[in-house]
Amino acid sequence: MTSEPFRLQHVSTFQGLPADDLALLETRLEPIPIARGECVVREGNDADALFVVVSGRFAVEIGGNPEPVTEIGQGATIGEIAFFAGGKRTATVRAIRDSVVVRLSRADFDAISTRTPAVWNAIAATLASRLAAETRKSTDLRKGTYGVARAGPQPRTIAVIQAGPTPIPTAFLDAFSSAGQSREGTLIVGSNTIAAHVRNGLEAGHTTTAELNDLESRYHTIAFLADDSVTAWSEKAIRQADVILAVGTHPDGPLGSTVARNALETFAASLHKPSAMRLALIHTRAASVQGTRHWLHERQPFMHHHVALGSDDDIARLWRFLRGEALGFVACGGGAYCAAHIGVYKAFREAGTSFDYFGGTSGGAAMSAAFAQDLAPGDIDARVHRMFIEGKALSRYTLPRYSLLDHTHFDSHLQNEYGNVRIEDVWKPYFAVSADLASATLEVHRTGPLWQAIRASAAIPGLLPPYVNDQGRMLVDGSVIANVPIEVMHTLKTGPNVIVSFDTPDAVAATYDYGALPGRRDLLWRAFNPFATDTLPAAPSAATVLVRSLMANRDHFERHLGVADWLLVPPTPEDMGALDWRRHSELVDAAYRFTQTQIISRSARPDCLG
Repeated sequence: MTSEPFRLQHVSTFQGLPADDLALLETRLEPIPIARGECVVREGNDADALFVVVSGRFAVEIGGNPEPVTEIGQGATIGEIAFFAGGKRTATVRAIRDSVVVRLSRADFDAISTRTPAVWNAIAATLASRLAAETRKSTDLRKGTYGVARAGPQPRTIAVIQAGPTPIPTAFLDAFSSAGQSREGTLIVGSNTIAAHVRNGLEAGHTTTAELNDLESRYHTIAFLADDSVTAWSEKAIRQADVILAVGTHPDGPLGSTVARNALETFAASLHKPSAMRLALIHTRAASVQGTRHWLHERQPFMHHHVALGSDDDIARLWRFLRGEALGFVACGGGAYCAAHIGVYKAFREAGTSFDYFGGTSGGAAMSAAFAQDLAPGDIDARVHRMFIEGKALSRYTLPRYSLLDHTHFDSHLQNEYGNVRIEDVWKPYFAVSADLASATLEVHRTGPLWQAIRASAAIPGLLPPYVNDQGRMLVDGSVIANVPIEVMHTLKTGPNVIVSFDTPDAVAATYDYGALPGRRDLLWRAFNPFATDTLPAAPSAATVLVRSLMANRDHFERHLGVADWLLVPPTPEDMGALDWRRHSELVDAAYRFTQTQIISRSARPDCLG
């Protein structure tokens, strides 16, 4: 078996060149194998050659920082800007798995451009757009990490390895393989089937790497099923992978102690960063989970997934994450307006749309936590009524020494409704955001007690005291920094999202006379004098002003919307207070009807969500 010669017609830097010029360039290309960890170019060195990635993956590092600003894969060029500008390298590019590149020297390029000057015109136009795009992407990467790893480009190669002491169930491997290969361009291969796809089977050395790289030119996605132990095949699969999927079997009952890493996991961790690691926990049935933290104690995967044996939906969701197609639901903050999230979720659920990742701020964090637990919309609305109408969770005022509201009353209701559930045990991935007062940064909650994450995310300044976590950090409502945390979702996954935001009612601006607001003495007299006949001005309460102020801090989130994101702004009553939970069912119904209409309208367009 021989690989086809590498062609440049699909490399963006050279698009637009005449076929004859492309063919001439291809005769000068020099293939070079690059082992994991080796650098193709180093920051500060002379840019004496241009490289094109044939297969593999590379990390771009700047300023000696080992944390990459981005990753590049097959078909991308390396060092093209400095090469064509004739300057020094502006970054170090390091292979993060065994790869192959082709090299074009400056002498060869100069000879070709002298023969065909038009080469420069086509390349200059392409580089201008590339440079602008890369600058925006690099800026977004540095601005939006929030202290967590960022989801990398869609992986081309996946190594499936055993996690913990128990072999991966055959039923899972069969379902995983069947779902993967149902899509054209996907290959699932193990040590017992690799010989049918490459000439030398398990022979070690460059030949095997080259043949596995050749497989990538013929398949869009390849999953290598490792053996149960560290064999030559397992090592090769792990070295060849962009992403490691470690699969562990979770016991039926609670897990009470740490699950140690096995030799396969240790080898994988020695080569791959946590951002390239995923953990899938297999359960005999979809049920409440306990003890996920004991798996995470010795592992730091970028994300973990719960999968029930026999559940096609869970397998399909896992593949959507691996392929960068997972559908997210981002819920904004907004006090009592957040009941509208339930109506939006209900409409999508009835339309057959399955969300893969949930996240939110403040009240949106509370609602999306219920969605991640797969609770029925009617049950969630009943929970809202029980908590805020019957229990008056945000209606018990206290002496304003630490806050206006009694936080102990609110905390007890959160604990009653969300129980002892931990975020890592929730069936679908979930995050909440809060704001750290000391560092003025966003805190992303992905582990720990669910109710505590919601409490921190909903700590409206002034109404409730900051929540202090185990590290002594004072956390307040996430809306202070990001009322619509779409950038966090983009950090954690690629793929489309439904984003829900509310417009701040404008009517309040002209409904009362500022000069008529009474002072303290007059207010006390008029409020408590049973014989007073004049009424107080219809100004919004302090609580409403606080919540609406946080809603106004939208941080221009629209600029972070991706091309596949869908922003929904359901209607909210203009005469409704931001803490008027009595109208929760009205909001649910209005948002439900609104979203139904939006889904019907969008379903007729080719860009609709699946």
